[in-house]
Amino acid sequence: MSNDVVFGIHAVSAIMARSPQDILEVFALKDREDKRLQPLLQQARQLGISIQFCNRKTLDDMTQGQHQGIVAKARLSSGGNESDLATILETNAKPFLLVLDGVTDPHNLGAILRSADAAGVHAVIAPKDRSVKLTSVVRKVACGAAESVPFIAVTNLARTLRQLQDAGVWVVGTAGETETLVYQADLKGALALVLGAEGEGLRRLTRETCDALVKIPMFGSVSSLNVSVAAGICLFEAVRQRAY
Repeated sequence: MSNDVVFGIHAVSAIMARSPQDILEVFALKDREDKRLQPLLQQARQLGISIQFCNRKTLDDMTQGQHQGIVAKARLSSGGNESDLATILETNAKPFLLVLDGVTDPHNLGAILRSADAAGVHAVIAPKDRSVKLTSVVRKVACGAAESVPFIAVTNLARTLRQLQDAGVWVVGTAGETETLVYQADLKGALALVLGAEGEGLRRLTRETCDALVKIPMFGSVSSLNVSVAAGICLFEAVRQRAY
């Protein structure tokens, strides 16, 4: 656990609902009558959380972003580890996992977590090195999904993928050079979807470790999609296959 700030109405609401004991203090924009903000402040009072009312510059300096008039100082987890992943595999008969190979943009990770939450993903997995962590910006963009979707940071991604395979999980990577479309792949069973870094795609060892590779068809002049957009497309194709 480390002390950090969470900002934005959805992000603060999520941590207040799930782990209010970790909130140390709330900072709110003074003299703001906001129908979305007032219930949060009332909830904080009921939980006995200290509230400080500040001017806009103070909140801007704390967040360097769009805080929506509320900031919470809290004890935040940096994510789970390999043992947490093992528990997830043991407790889900048909695990649905998303693996990110070197995603470094916090806005992309936040958007991906939001899509993962909507798709019912059991965990998002990423390597500890050369990847973005659960920062305040990630939590803000995720709109609460950073508190609901387990984020697992692993030491060796290729080894983790092999462990998933040993556990019966089908590992499907995305790569533009394959001929197989994501709509043609079987995504119904125990599944780990693997997406690569922005602009670079999957690293060689990650690509070679996957059981299968798929691509999203592209008909325009651009050669690739933003990784958060690609994640949403692949996740909800899996949802379609698994649910219907």
